[in-house]
Amino acid sequence: MSEWVIVGKLLGPYGIKGWIKLHSHTHPIDNIGTYNPLWIQRGGSWQAIDVEKVQRHGKGLVAKLRGCDDREQVPGFTGCEVAIKRDQLPALGADDFYWSDLEGLKVITVAGECLGVVDHLFETGSNDVLVVNPGADSIDSEQRLVPYVWEQVVKQVDLQAGSLTVDWDKDF
Repeated sequence: MSEWVIVGKLLGPYGIKGWIKLHSHTHPIDNIGTYNPLWIQRGGSWQAIDVEKVQRHGKGLVAKLRGCDDREQVPGFTGCEVAIKRDQLPALGADDFYWSDLEGLKVITVAGECLGVVDHLFETGSNDVLVVNPGADSIDSEQRLVPYVWEQVVKQVDLQAGSLTVDWDKDF
């Protein structure tokens, strides 16, 4: 498991005073502003950034980074993913998992067949959905969408073994 959790991405300039558009993966999106420090990867290494302020703008966010005081400095940050260290995340209950913990897990049916590997998740409003890409030992070569419904579909998550067991028909 990586020590880094990607929580957003810096997108591009907003205005002329060094503000930058910020896409957040947190829920709600404002929560990204509660983490300090935030980190970005530039030049192959992670470096802390000091975020002075994060605020909503329309349906998204904008941020002011300390030391980024005009529009000309923003391109140096544009496109950088924003991360936190895993130990900055709040502790979870026994059957709760962060999405980043599930990415990369092998998805096995209760019948023992491998459906593939969790690529990512997305929300639908009624439940979250696992996007499962075929792996080397998958039963076929198609991407699958599996609802993340605890106990009904998702039976077990074993982070140590790197697997997720689902009650899901291989023909869906």
